[in-house]
Amino acid sequence: QVQLVESGGGLVQPGGSLRLSCSASGSMFSINAMGWYRQPPGKQREWVAAITSAGTTNYADSVKGRFTISRDNAKNTVYLLMNNLKPEETAVYYCNEVLRVAGDYYGMESWGKGTLVTVSS
Repeated sequence: QVQLVESGGGLVQPGGSLRLSCSASGSMFSINAMGWYRQPPGKQREWVAAITSAGTTNYADSVKGRFTISRDNAKNTVYLLMNNLKPEETAVYYCNEVLRVAGDYYGMESWGKGTLVTVSS
C-alpha cells in the first residue's frame, strides 16, 4: 500500500516562499507521474502541478511562473517550490501519484494528511 507524507507547510507572508516535500513509500515511485493538489478552506481540492517520471512538468495556469515541481527518484520524494505566494493560496497541500486523462489529472492513491500552508501578514 502506498503511503504519502507531505511536509514543509507553515505560515508565510504574502510574496514569500515555501518548499513542500512529499515522501512516497510502497510505490513504484520512479515510474509514476506525481502531482500536487491543494484544498482551500471550504473549497474543493484542485490540481496544482504534475511531473512525469521523465521530468516533464505541467502547471495550473494560476501558478505558472511561480511554482516549480521537481522530484528525486532516489529518495522517492517530490517537491513543490512556491514563490510569490498569495493569501488566496492558503490551503492544505497534498501530493499523489497521478494519471492524466483527457487533460485532467487524477489522484491514484489514498490521500495523505496534507500539509497546511497559510499565507497571511
